[in-house]
Amino acid sequence: MHFSQDQRLSFRQLVSTLSPLGLWLCLVMALTAGKVSAQAMLPDFAELVAANSPTIVNITTRQQVPARSGADRGDLEELLRQLQPEEELDLPDLPTRPRGGVGSGFIMSEDGFIITNHHVVANADRITVTLNDRREFFAEVIGSDELSDVALLKIDADNLHAVQFGNSDALRVGEWVLAIGSPFGLEFSAAAGIVSAKSRSVPSRGSTNYVSFIQTDVAINQGNSGGPLFNLEGQVVGINSQILSSTGGSNGISFAIPSNMALNVIEQLKESGSVSRGLLGVLIKDVNYGLAQAYGLDAPLGAFVDEVQPDSPAQRAGIENNDIVIAFNDIPINESSQLPYYVGQVRPGTEATITLLREGQQLDLPVVVGALPGSELAQGASPPSQPRGNTLALTVAPVMPEQAEGVAELSEGGVMIDELRQGPARQAGLSSGDIIVMLNHRSVTSLADFEAVVAELPETGYVPVRVIRNGRGSTLAIELQ
Repeated sequence: MHFSQDQRLSFRQLVSTLSPLGLWLCLVMALTAGKVSAQAMLPDFAELVAANSPTIVNITTRQQVPARSGADRGDLEELLRQLQPEEELDLPDLPTRPRGGVGSGFIMSEDGFIITNHHVVANADRITVTLNDRREFFAEVIGSDELSDVALLKIDADNLHAVQFGNSDALRVGEWVLAIGSPFGLEFSAAAGIVSAKSRSVPSRGSTNYVSFIQTDVAINQGNSGGPLFNLEGQVVGINSQILSSTGGSNGISFAIPSNMALNVIEQLKESGSVSRGLLGVLIKDVNYGLAQAYGLDAPLGAFVDEVQPDSPAQRAGIENNDIVIAFNDIPINESSQLPYYVGQVRPGTEATITLLREGQQLDLPVVVGALPGSELAQGASPPSQPRGNTLALTVAPVMPEQAEGVAELSEGGVMIDELRQGPARQAGLSSGDIIVMLNHRSVTSLADFEAVVAELPETGYVPVRVIRNGRGSTLAIELQ
């Protein structure tokens, strides 16, 4: 700031009239004003979190996997073939064990559709969704697509709150974003950061990339997968998918699937339970500095066509080896990883425009996009995993005297859970080996007591159950639906 000579004299005269205390107060006021001004520039995420927390869900999965053993099934088969080469093998079923997983998701519509990651629910035998109000539901898989890492679930619930979607293409590097999810199983946790970069390909996904990721410095950890990424308007602009880390924890480099791309996948999953992707049929690579110089480019950009596949859409369109693709449907292609992403968003059979450079000339070629082989093989719909009606989906056995020894609550008896299938009791947290001593406010001392109480259970609602587990009592709530 520039002051005239008269203004400098006036300022000196003002300072000379102030006491040391006055000077100190002026300094404090100036520093405080600067701090308040800086704070005013920072976003307040409290209202955003409060408004959107009801749309977030926690997802837990259960899968039966082979139990660990010294030899796998392949080793056992080979051994038996050597011992009995002339006989048909009749191998016993190998033992299995349950394996659980956790993740996040969000409600996309009030009729119960939920978005999460494919890798969160892949191969799960049971998927449980927990809402912000602690209600729990079994989820049906409508469709799950590995290439985009997007899955669509459905629950049968009412009074749901849905997110609002934003335009992920409008995001700018440096813009504030917020993630809500369940890192390490800590449900409904919020973390903020900025957009670090756009149009990222992730090294771990290989050279062919059908997702152009949003990179952020939001603290994303295991369990955040499938949760939403919000902009400051409270709109979902991405789905948190993965991190780049040498330790498995957050290193400040996380990746989210753009919402615009995810909604394209979701629309197809809702329609058919599968996803179709466009295909050109070219092998491409980045244009490095040497290629840029050799082909007369001012700067390295575009996707260099190393090879055109025979009888492919690219060959039929007239694309040739050594062409450099610089745009697809007027969208600039700066890196080769962008081309598969944009082509993949186009439905097979659709006509598109390829802009390329050939011998110094720019050409626009129409191309009818083909279908990526196997892209339609997304996991289709699965039936709801929970049984209907008022069954608890378990069997019980009498309690042995040695089991009751030293446990006061078992002095009058009880029934032990022998087999636990998928259903309300399992969903409530009961396990095989638990001993039931009370059900729906009634004492259970024998098999007859248990059968009588079960016969009178309501069709819907919550009923309490008291169990003894490892000598200690616990009361849980079973939801009947």
